[in-house]
Amino acid sequence: MDRRDVLKSVALGLAGAKLTGSNHLSPALHNSGRATTGVGTFLETPDGTCLFVKEWGAGEPVVFVHSWAVNSDLWQYQMLFLASQGELRCIAFDQRGHGRSSDPGRGYEYDTLSDDLAAILEKLDLRGVSLVGHSMGCGTIVRYLTRKGTSRVRRIVLVSPTMPFLLKTADNPQGVDKAAFERMRSGWAKDFPKWVSENARPFFTPDTSEGMVEWGISMVRQASLKALIDCNRADAETDFRAELPKIGLPTLVIHGDKDVSAPLELTGKKTAALIPRSRLVVYEGAPHGLMLTHVERINTDLLHFLKTGDAG
Repeated sequence: MDRRDVLKSVALGLAGAKLTGSNHLSPALHNSGRATTGVGTFLETPDGTCLFVKEWGAGEPVVFVHSWAVNSDLWQYQMLFLASQGELRCIAFDQRGHGRSSDPGRGYEYDTLSDDLAAILEKLDLRGVSLVGHSMGCGTIVRYLTRKGTSRVRRIVLVSPTMPFLLKTADNPQGVDKAAFERMRSGWAKDFPKWVSENARPFFTPDTSEGMVEWGISMVRQASLKALIDCNRADAETDFRAELPKIGLPTLVIHGDKDVSAPLELTGKKTAALIPRSRLVVYEGAPHGLMLTHVERINTDLLHFLKTGDAG
């Protein structure tokens, strides 16, 4: 894979699928900072951002953190399966500037995103939590743990992570040039929908239905362009190499060997090697969006890990 392919991939995954537009709701929040609608719950963060939250099932809490450009619907096939087991409470939320959450025009970096995750756990008073992230969402989980601690969290799952560091530097020669990222973001500011339509396919497998691809693109169209550009910059330029060795929880890392968004050698393998209690599971033939293309396998692996905590 040449550097151009890596860049295209990294952007495609720089944490998720791809889309833009805005469809944010503005619920009336109660004094508790929580409002319930017919389609889900909205929680207010300390800086006044309203986050859309949904939960299915009951039991031990599992919180899903989605990736760049998409929203919590990314996890619906995993939530549906796990909630049906009768022992798991599956919770997912739209990150700020994505999906149904509000777009404050700020806070699209890992410290604030991890604060948002903390607000979810605290307002719902969740403990013994399993955190499951995809792509950029994995970085949000790691930053939460290194800033807030592990008192509420039991284990973590990192699916197709974009960590530990994507940018090319003297001590990270395999990374992507900063100028290349800047050119890509400049193009998004002119015609992001065109870029999405041209680059969505590698997120899936060749046999993925057109309907599934279009559904993925529809999620991206709900995201704020400001959030997309700022989150991409944070994902590309944040170095997690010093943070990952501090993660002491059982960790399952799942990655596809056909991931062009976050190539396995650059991301998943290095991430797993840096986390002391981690196990790397490689899916042969799987792309970045493996929660949509390898549904049965990832559901089975998640259920086993959530029940046993066995990270190898």
